[in-house]
Amino acid sequence: MNLNQINHHKRNILVVDDTPDNLRLLSAMLTTQGFEVRKALNGKMALTACQMVLPDVILLDINMPDMDGYQVCQQLKADEKTSEVPVIFISALDDVVDKVKAFDVGGVDYIAKPFHGAEVVLRIENQINLRLLQVKLQEKNFLLQQALNDLKASQVQQIQNEKMVALGQLVAGLAHEINNPISFIYGNLQYVGQYVKDLVNLIEAYQQEYPKATPKIQQIAKDIDLNFMIKDLQNLMGAMYRGSDRIQEIVLALQHFSRHDEAEMKQVNIHEDIENTLVMLQHRLRETADRPAIAVVKDYGNLPLITCYASELNQVFMHLLNNAIDAIEEGVGSGYLSCNPYSLLPTPQIRIHTEVTLNMVKIAIADNGPGIEESLRSRLFNPFFTTKPVGKGSGLGLSISYQIIVQKHRGNITCTSSVGQGAEFAIEIPIEQQEP
Repeated sequence: MNLNQINHHKRNILVVDDTPDNLRLLSAMLTTQGFEVRKALNGKMALTACQMVLPDVILLDINMPDMDGYQVCQQLKADEKTSEVPVIFISALDDVVDKVKAFDVGGVDYIAKPFHGAEVVLRIENQINLRLLQVKLQEKNFLLQQALNDLKASQVQQIQNEKMVALGQLVAGLAHEINNPISFIYGNLQYVGQYVKDLVNLIEAYQQEYPKATPKIQQIAKDIDLNFMIKDLQNLMGAMYRGSDRIQEIVLALQHFSRHDEAEMKQVNIHEDIENTLVMLQHRLRETADRPAIAVVKDYGNLPLITCYASELNQVFMHLLNNAIDAIEEGVGSGYLSCNPYSLLPTPQIRIHTEVTLNMVKIAIADNGPGIEESLRSRLFNPFFTTKPVGKGSGLGLSISYQIIVQKHRGNITCTSSVGQGAEFAIEIPIEQQEP
């Protein structure tokens, strides 16, 4: 290849030699071939020249006063800015040990004096071509990594969309189907209660008007334990009312969580959405054979209505609260949290804190589980990465949450944690959103 046709990246050459005659010779030879040449008489001048303008190749003499070529090369390789610049040693030292040391400190080539001009030019050309190939390879690797990240993000989004469409349809259908019979039951309970009360009044009136019952009636009253039944009826009616209220509360929470017909942004009460999510997780917060009930401590601030994609934000709350419960259960299993009521160790607890920060709303969900190691925290929001055992986590929850908060709501989501001190996930989203 003709030297004049080589990419312009090869033109900047720094020649470092304490002998002026060598500098002039190399400079004249390389300039004739179309290179831009800079000269340095010692190592300090060379290091300063590299900081001012980064060369494409450095020709470096070994034997120099104050700082020899090996030391110069070591400092160049230790600096992130200059570490990738190819260094070709040129020296009268032709011993194998000297050459090995030159390569050990980071040199890419070694030319022994006296040298031939054509050899020097070809070796410089080779190093520049190699460097250009390395740069192109790095660019391709970067593009491939970017494409891989985009593909993963696209896969996560596709999985999420399909999952939420199916879940939304399922939840909305279930809520509708449950709501009809429970509305019928709840609506008729008041009439049943009144009928029972009237019948009890009638029986009591009969007892007053006809205190001497026949033997048959006395036997029936004894068999059914009439006095106990009359007293227990009120308890039964109260229990049925409470059960119906609970079912209606769950159905309402399901409807709010799915928001199947609310795909657009709207103003919502964040606290209501958190409460609805907690209602759906009550079965996981209750006491189990392995641990006491998980206490939920609410430290709610005075929040305005927030403009957001409500159903998607509910997904984030669900993911974070589920993860907090998983962390606490892991802590119990590992012995970090104790179920012994006399233990001084902390009992299971999730703390939810909300506040307004400038034009943002912050929601922090913290647990007192075993915490997350620092080496893992930087990967928490990567698609398909999970700290949970195989089969217990897909690695999508936090990645989906990141997309919803950062990309969809232009907010932030962070994790702070120390091993043995629990973990806190903090969400910040703008109070007002702009339509994309």
